[in-house]
Amino acid sequence: MTYTRSGAAYGRGAGAYARVGVESGVMSADPHQLIVMLFDGAQAAIRAARIHMQAGNTVEKGKSISKALDIVNNGLAAALDQEKGGEIAEQLASLYDYIARLLLAANLRNDEESLSQAEQLLEDIASAWREIGQRQSA
Repeated sequence: MTYTRSGAAYGRGAGAYARVGVESGVMSADPHQLIVMLFDGAQAAIRAARIHMQAGNTVEKGKSISKALDIVNNGLAAALDQEKGGEIAEQLASLYDYIARLLLAANLRNDEESLSQAEQLLEDIASAWREIGQRQSA
């Protein structure tokens, strides 16, 4: 895929994840592990948002969705390397933008379906990303 550890992109991704509550392991993670951590964090935030939505806890739902949005926008999307990634990076950027719009819609309309769609899209990308990591380490 099209992520890089060097330069500002890595710093933005690491910084975004650190801001949303993960303190250990971020700076020592290789680029692949960092992206996996970002996916895991976004998906966990979406699951928390669903629980809060079902419980009618609007404030916590909003916080959880904001956390997921931060990871998607300031972690995953910001870490894309547009120069090296070319078309794949462009497609991922568009997909992350769509996921962000789903999360915003879920928050505004209390729409569990939008949360589910966002979570599934992230899982699909994360699954492919994990598979790439397994192939590289084999």
